[in-house]
Amino acid sequence: MRLRNDPKTERKADRQRNARATAVGKVRRLVFSPLTRRILAINILALAIPVGGLLYVGPYRDGLIETELEALRTQTDIFAGALGEGAIQTEPSGRQVLNIAHARDMIRRLTAAASVRARLYLNSGNIIADSRHLGDQGRIVRVLALPPPPDDVTALRRFAAMIDWLFDKMHARTDLETYRESQKQTISDYPETRLALAGEVTGVARQDGSGGYVLSVAMPVQRYRQVIGVIMLSQSGSEIQEAVRNVRFVVLQVFAGALIITVLLSLYLAGTIARPVHRLAEAAIRVRRGLGGEVVEIPDMTQRGDEIGDLSGSLRDMTRALYQRIDAIGRFAADVSHEIKNPLTSLRSAVETAARIDDPVQQQRLMTIILDDVQRLDRLISDISDYSRLDAELGREMRESVDLGEMLRMLGDIHQTSSANAGTPVQIEIATQPDADLKVPALESRLAQVFGNIIGNAISFSPPDGIIHITIERDGDFVIAIVSDNGPGIPQGKLDAIFDRFYSERPAGEKFGTHSGLGLSISKQIIEAHSGSIQAENRTNNEGNITGAKFTVRLPAY
Repeated sequence: MRLRNDPKTERKADRQRNARATAVGKVRRLVFSPLTRRILAINILALAIPVGGLLYVGPYRDGLIETELEALRTQTDIFAGALGEGAIQTEPSGRQVLNIAHARDMIRRLTAAASVRARLYLNSGNIIADSRHLGDQGRIVRVLALPPPPDDVTALRRFAAMIDWLFDKMHARTDLETYRESQKQTISDYPETRLALAGEVTGVARQDGSGGYVLSVAMPVQRYRQVIGVIMLSQSGSEIQEAVRNVRFVVLQVFAGALIITVLLSLYLAGTIARPVHRLAEAAIRVRRGLGGEVVEIPDMTQRGDEIGDLSGSLRDMTRALYQRIDAIGRFAADVSHEIKNPLTSLRSAVETAARIDDPVQQQRLMTIILDDVQRLDRLISDISDYSRLDAELGREMRESVDLGEMLRMLGDIHQTSSANAGTPVQIEIATQPDADLKVPALESRLAQVFGNIIGNAISFSPPDGIIHITIERDGDFVIAIVSDNGPGIPQGKLDAIFDRFYSERPAGEKFGTHSGLGLSISKQIIEAHSGSIQAENRTNNEGNITGAKFTVRLPAY
């Protein structure tokens, strides 16, 4: 018994299908389809990853710091040498002393052309000169550097500044201490000055507290290997920051240009992929909605010569096959209706007549007609059922190697014995090509059904004691089987029609309704599903007279 679905469940399923169809329509109306967004995301990510690596300029920044420290070390060496030669005096006692006034003048002049700060410490630890202060201890003037003139701030500059801040926060050097300066400086405030007093030259990089750097180098001021004081040069790391910023700005400029090109190319690529796919999807939806009505044509894109063109061709072939199948189903339903109506009409007439007569002889005759019609309906329905499920079975079951020679010898023995038992003996002669491989990939049961039907038809049309010839041979990549009889042959103009559904051309004297007319049609369907072919023709003698029928079956070899 077939269970009916719950009406509420069916309505819910309909709403879900309508919702999916509406969702598909909404997706198609988006400015950027999901496929376009994916292409954009992948291409932009592929561009952003190396750009992100370029924006991380930590090694470049560290290299600049080392280079600046080395340059500052050279300057400090010049300052220390100049002070050692020009600001140290020798007293009559032979003691080396530093002329403080002269040293201050020298430091002022030396730093006038350099963007460095110079501080001079005595061995006692006191600072006696600072290029940031002018004058003596009684009248000190502090020198402050003017800020650079403001640049034109553009959107890209703001973005670059934000990138600088972000990367500086992410990759700030945590190994640098913060620069601090006391109001009363001494030589012990900085480790580099203490080391310089011991004769060791050291350069140190520090953070200035605002994201920048302060570089300093301390070196002993000496004459004749006698250390008189310590000179320390320091400078701001603004040039390092500016160099790093400029590198990042150039990278961002290149990235902006590459991003525009990438987006345009991605949109072009998405257009060549997503838009045709959308057209194909819309056409497929129209096909689904219009089945049984208007014929919808899938757009032809096969000229593209790519996978989308292949997809278009496949969809067109599939749609064409679908419409052909729908038409075939319609014609099959009409043919079935027509063929079933004949025995039903006869059955109905016999039943109505049997109900109105009392003659037992007539009733018995009508009952025989009714029984024949019921048996005819049973055979017809069985053949229709077999015909209907052929496609599913042929597409689902696995092929195996079948020796066509052995199969036909077995079928020949079976039919020869059956015909002899039925009182219509025929002789079946089988000839095979010697040492030929006659194996084919096939469904053995269906292939046996085909040749059983062909041999059965040959027996039914053959005269008593007739001869049926069966030959099997190999022809290249095909195995050919030929079944010939010496019956009346096939009527002229019907060589192709005999493979139509419900075609019936039976021998004289055969009981009507014994065959449904689907045998050869089913055989053709099976052979074509095996990528083979079946052909019927008449045998003729030298005078051109028909001497029988011949069926030729070609199947791909295994």
